Formats: sequence, C-alpha cells, structure tokens
Amino acid sequence: MRTFKLAAAAILGTTALTAPALAQDIDLPIVDEPLELTIHMHWPRAQGYGPGGDTSKIYPVEEVARERTNIHLVDKTSGRNTTDNNEAMNLLLATGDLPDIVGGNLIKQPVNQYGPEGAFVPLNDLVDEHAPNIKAWFDEHPDIWDAIKAYDGNVYYIPYLPDGKYARAWFVRQDWLDALGLERPDTVEELYDVLVAFRDQDPNGNGEQDEIPFFVRDWEEVLRLLTLWDARSTGADVYHQFYVKDGEVVHPYAQEAYRDGLANIAQWYEEGLIDPELFTRGSSARDYLLGENLGGMTHDWFASTSGYNIALADKIEGFNFIPFLPPKSVSGNRIEENRRIPMKPDGWAISYSNDHVVETIKYFDFWFSEEGALLANFGVEGKTWDMIDGEPVYKDEVLNSGRPVNSQMYLEGAQVYRGYPQDYRYEWQWTRDSARKGIELYDSEDLLVEQFLGVSFNKDEQEVYDRYFPSIQTYMLERQQAWILGSGDVKEDWDDYIAALNNMGYQDVLEVMNSAYERQYSN
Repeated sequence: MRTFKLAAAAILGTTALTAPALAQDIDLPIVDEPLELTIHMHWPRAQGYGPGGDTSKIYPVEEVARERTNIHLVDKTSGRNTTDNNEAMNLLLATGDLPDIVGGNLIKQPVNQYGPEGAFVPLNDLVDEHAPNIKAWFDEHPDIWDAIKAYDGNVYYIPYLPDGKYARAWFVRQDWLDALGLERPDTVEELYDVLVAFRDQDPNGNGEQDEIPFFVRDWEEVLRLLTLWDARSTGADVYHQFYVKDGEVVHPYAQEAYRDGLANIAQWYEEGLIDPELFTRGSSARDYLLGENLGGMTHDWFASTSGYNIALADKIEGFNFIPFLPPKSVSGNRIEENRRIPMKPDGWAISYSNDHVVETIKYFDFWFSEEGALLANFGVEGKTWDMIDGEPVYKDEVLNSGRPVNSQMYLEGAQVYRGYPQDYRYEWQWTRDSARKGIELYDSEDLLVEQFLGVSFNKDEQEVYDRYFPSIQTYMLERQQAWILGSGDVKEDWDDYIAALNNMGYQDVLEVMNSAYERQYSN
C-alpha cells in the first residue's frame, strides 16, 4: 500500500507538475450578508447538488465555500429521477423557470443555443470587469476562449477545464511476452504477430487455448486500431466525433482510410485476435479477463489500468501489465489518438432570471483563485489533504482507503462538474509507478494529435445538423458493427455506403460544420 510519506515525496519530487498560474486579487467574502443562489447541477455522479445527489446534505466543499464567499448554493435540479443529462436539461428548459445557475454535464450546446436567445447571460464583460482569475486563465488560453463562444461571439458558460496530457494508453502483458520470448510490438505487423502468438501459444500456461489477445471495456476502444492504418476513429476525447483534415471538418467514418482500417479490424476479429464478446462483455471486461489471466492487450486509462499490477500480484504469479508505445502504422506513423481535452462541454452558466449576476461571476471567479481551485480539486484542507512545502498532498487515509480517490472526492464536493481549472497533481498522487513510467515513455515522443474542440451553431445550422446527423451517425454505427461482425464487406459495400450517407444529408452537415468552424476559429 502506498503510504502518506511516499505520496508526499513523489509529488514534491515531481518537477513536471506545477500549480496553475492564477491571479490573486480577490476580495472575500463576496457579499456581507449570506446570499442564496439556486442551482441546477445534473452530472453523471449525482443528479442534484449534494453528496451522491442527496440534496438534504451539504458537500464539505460547499460548506467551506459558503464560509469564505458568503454565497450559498441551493439545489433546484430538474430531472433528478433520470441519469440522462439531455433529458434533464430539456425538462429544465421546458419549465421556463430557470434557477440562478445552470450547471453540470454537456451544457455547452443548449447554453450556446439558447444564450443568444436570452435564456443565459453573456459573460464577456462580466469576466473583464469582475473576474480577474477567470480572465487571467483565458488570457493564457485564448484558443479555449474561442472554442467556448456561441455563434454570436459571446461566451455563456465557464467550463470544467481538465488538466494533464495523456488519458489512455496501449497496455500489454509483459509476463506473457517474456514467457513466449517476444518483444513489445513496435509496428502493426509486429502487433499482429504478437496477437497471433497470444492466441496460439498458451502464454497463460494452462494448457488451453482460452486467451483473449486484444480486449476492451468500451467497445469503441477497438476503433483505436484504425490509427494503425492511418485512419481516425474520432477527433475529440469522446467517440465518433468529427475532426479537421487538411483544414476542413470531416467525419472519420467517411474516409477511405477508415474503409481499409475497418476491413483489417474485421479480419482480426474473424481470426480470433479480438474479444469475441467485444460488443457484449462491457465494462467488466478488464476486471474479468485480467483477473482470470485471460486478457493480453488493451487500450485503457493509464492510472486505473496500472493498478492491476498490485491488485493481482498475489493471485497471478509474475503478473505484469504495462504501457507500451503505440505501434507504428502501415506508413510508419506513430500516434496516440486519445488525449485529455483542454475544455469540456460541462461547467456552469448564469440564467436570465439571476438578479445577482455580478455576485455570481465573482463566485465563479473564486473557483479560479488559488484557494478555490485547491478546494475544487482536493477537497477541504485538513480533512482530505494537507499543504506540505507548498504542495497539496492527500492524507494517508484517502490514498489507502481501498476506494478510488476520485470517488471519494465526488462525495466531498471536489471534482464536481462546476466551472473550474482541474489540477493534475490531484490524479498524479494515485497514479501507480508503472503508469508514471508509461507517461514518461509517451512523453519521449510527439504522439498526441490535435483535438477538434467543436463548434457553436447558429439557429439555421443547428436545424440542419439536428435534421440529418443523428440518423447519419446511427447508420454509420450500425454498418460499422455489422462489418466487424462479418455481416457484409466494408470494401465491397463502400460505394453504396457513401452514396447512402450523401442521400441522408452528409454533405449538408459538412457544410454547416465548416461554416461554423470558419466563423469560430477564423482568428
């Protein structure tokens, strides 16, 4: 188990991790007398502003924020009986009675759509005049400011801003490679040979051909294999997104490289190199296949996947699941497609009904100050962490509780999807040494590709997108899964597939995507 002293030494000795550069001129409390502001906060971990969604209780973080700012957030979340954030947002908007603050998951699109129509308050001038910490952050990241603008040029929400570079990595059973006398694969050809060996040469040593060479928890992760044939699976940190190719917005599933890459994925699936339960095993795949000594390779999160080396050390002799560099593609290109997006479509906005917009933007600004950012990231000082030589260090009981640190923080009211700058030092402390070495390995090469940060449509563009793209994406995914499973041949079906996309309005979608892209990023 990692001890408090070791955690402190690790973070204090890590020169690559530094506190965010934040302005400091903030006067507290914001108001002399307590001011209540209502909030809609619907996000994956809680449907309501309270621990686990229990709005009868107050987050420890909220208690401290109240003491410091004199502003009290009071829950007024719509759709608390559903985990679907889109449904909850639609219910909220349908009431026409918005709380003072609207926050949570995936608010960018509705806020930027209805903000110009008067439902939300433009924040540009408020930030300039009353939010020095927010202004300082975005002055250093003007590209992110452009990315969150609505079509009218105004900013209507303050986003949750992730920190760090790497998200997922390629992992391989080094103990299996050693047992078979193999090296880590460096090319797509070597990768194929390793997967064949895992399938045929009994690396787990049980005398049965039961190994699953390549597996994933989220079936979409199998699409990362597309990069080995110089295709793309997405342009952002979420699946199936558009990306920018030669200065134009396109969709990865309509490119010829995708056709060739998917044909190879289908072939590997047919040969038994990819989990036969790819589409059905689900989130338990990693736990089960590693725990039963059956899984050989995956593409998954650095921090959580590295933890299996400790969790399974006593169960599987020599177990060693380690990150390795992405194999080079057929053209010799090596990329890691998945990275942490610098801004999320999550955060919070000020609604038209808010009578205290200046006080609210000052409250938003508090979470960008040094004190507020530490509170938002690590929880309450003295309760979950201590400041040691100028560095926030989690207490031993947090790191060694047996529960994920992030899950503990959610219940404290930290790492909630409010608008705030995340601090990667929070995650680094519970990232295992093998993952840290993997991150250093990935940092040794220029692997990451630029992300498409999205666009904000005007009303007409949104109507075109909503009319055509949902059915287009459904068709894309239906054909994708069918081809992988062997129903049809992507190369033989390709011309008909592209014709079908165009008949469904794909070119119209591209037109509005590129129109919005040019308007938003012309600077």
